[in-house]
Amino acid sequence: MGFNIVLISLVSMGGMGLVLALVLAVADKKLAVKEDPRIEKAIELLPGANCGACGFAGCAAYAAALVEGKVSPNECKPGGEKVAKKLVSLLGLEETEAVTRKVARVLCSGGLKETVFDKVYTGVRTCAAAHLVGGEKACLYSCIGFGDCCEVCSFDAIHMGENGLPVVDLGKCTGCGECARVCPRNIIELSDCDEVVHVYCRSRDKGAVTKKNCSAGCIACKLCEKDDDSGSIAVTDNLAVIDYGKNKAPVAATVRCPTKVIRVSEPAPGYEDYFKEKVDEAEKKPSAEAARE
Repeated sequence: MGFNIVLISLVSMGGMGLVLALVLAVADKKLAVKEDPRIEKAIELLPGANCGACGFAGCAAYAAALVEGKVSPNECKPGGEKVAKKLVSLLGLEETEAVTRKVARVLCSGGLKETVFDKVYTGVRTCAAAHLVGGEKACLYSCIGFGDCCEVCSFDAIHMGENGLPVVDLGKCTGCGECARVCPRNIIELSDCDEVVHVYCRSRDKGAVTKKNCSAGCIACKLCEKDDDSGSIAVTDNLAVIDYGKNKAPVAATVRCPTKVIRVSEPAPGYEDYFKEKVDEAEKKPSAEAARE
């Protein structure tokens, strides 16, 4: 008698479990949200860097948002124009604007040889920590030199040089912007590859102060303004600033810069001819100051 009750109970429970399992299996198929197969294809087209330059946590998240129409196909900085065109084709979209490749530029010339060290820092050897107390250099706009930017680069594209400044390998740089984001002094900037000239200083100190702190800083002399006839350079708040919307290659402004902080940049691979062409054009054209003399 007792055995029969146990057997009936087991059979009943097993039957109920089987029915519930079947119900759950049917519900799973009926209610399941099918993933768009284009998401997986988009992930395959992306470089897989998961660098976050697109604004998402990784390539998979960007691919999902892309297929849902929430973002543009040209947001992948490492992939550039080549990947953007493949994504446009995959999604059946109209051709987007060309993606101008970007690279990181370290806009500071105050290395170990040029800048004055007026403090001793004994804390944690990170730029973020040292910045809180001013670091070791007299110039509070200069590179601190502890290499936070190198640590976050997933592409091994930036290293500390012998002179205590970060050096970017433009062939490896993808323009993800991680190095720029971690720099507490904002001396690293993403730049279009066709921007030929840059101001390698961030100091907003008056010229006399900058000159005292660093031999390679902008002293706001305004010779660059006089020499550039395109009107693309203006000294604002004691620092020369270039408006690339007016001129991407104000080469004439580099000629008389006394501290050589305004100079023609190293071209990224593939842009060597473009840089040479712009420099040649500028050298053939007299400066505005020379034309007035």
